[in-house]
Amino acid sequence: MTDRDNHDLLTALNAQDGIVSVVGAGGKKTTLYQLLEMHPGRVGVSASTFTYLFPKTLAAEIHVAPVTTLLETIPASTATRFAYACPSDKRGRLAGLDADSILAIHRAGRFRATLLKSDGARARWIKAPAEHEPLIPDCADAVVSVLSVAAIGKPLDERIAHRVEQITALTGLAAGRPVDIETLTMLFCHPQGLLKGVGERPIVPVIHMVDDPEREYWARQVAQTVLAREPRFPHVVLTSARRQPYLVDIVRRPA
Repeated sequence: MTDRDNHDLLTALNAQDGIVSVVGAGGKKTTLYQLLEMHPGRVGVSASTFTYLFPKTLAAEIHVAPVTTLLETIPASTATRFAYACPSDKRGRLAGLDADSILAIHRAGRFRATLLKSDGARARWIKAPAEHEPLIPDCADAVVSVLSVAAIGKPLDERIAHRVEQITALTGLAAGRPVDIETLTMLFCHPQGLLKGVGERPIVPVIHMVDDPEREYWARQVAQTVLAREPRFPHVVLTSARRQPYLVDIVRRPA
């Protein structure tokens, strides 16, 4: 991506400055790591909930330690990109941080931006939050919600969806029926969907896996429906990890 593409995506997602929570499914970690890589300043990626081990290929200095140690080692480092979390007794997992710790590390680390995974989806493409989700910390300045357009046309089941029963309760789509435009629209726009816990913070939806012309067609249909349904969304961002550039388009509200 060019510097202009990077700037456009960071600006569109309110991710240039402050603390940003990312929620949803089908592209959260990809979004977090892409923003981490393209950000021009000193930036950290972490989690407010359990997360998986950071990939060794991640272009960041990785810190896994108790908060007291993180508050010593991160500010002392001259690196510009960080991935950090606390140890966990769960195999292959890391523990997230509470709001006070996130804010303390953000300030002590002199970060322009802190990017947070704030719920889980078990690598599925769509989800609806459980009662205890999402874990958007009080210190978060903005939210990004993510769903994958790859779910369109697929049967609603555990292979593509996290918390199928919650999705059914939220959208009315029965298990086994094909996911459609309305399903993704409801998940983005319902107060108990990906708007849950956002409060008055700015939020921008991302439709990920827009990998080919057919998926782009469906993604645009979802984006236009979402913008017509929910006035608080300024635009919808389309992305793909398999196309260049990563930012496919920013779908804006009709003038």
